[in-house]
Amino acid sequence: MRPIFFLAAMRVTIQDVKKQHESRLMSMPGVVSVGVGQKPDGTPVIVVGLDRPRPTTMAQLPQSLDGYPVRVEFLGEIKAQ
Repeated sequence: MRPIFFLAAMRVTIQDVKKQHESRLMSMPGVVSVGVGQKPDGTPVIVVGLDRPRPTTMAQLPQSLDGYPVRVEFLGEIKAQ
């Protein structure tokens, strides 16, 4: 059995989780961004930006990814400049 400190060191970072799931999330209807943010208490979260409220997409989004909570924000349409 491995020591606890070894298992803690193996924890996947939130950036790794974002990178792993970003392309799948971005392919969902209305998703315009995937990023990393924080709750008011400093807890890291995956932030999924939607162009507008989309009940079907929101129902398909996970509440967490690899132990990190997912937060949805409505950003409006994003256009490249």
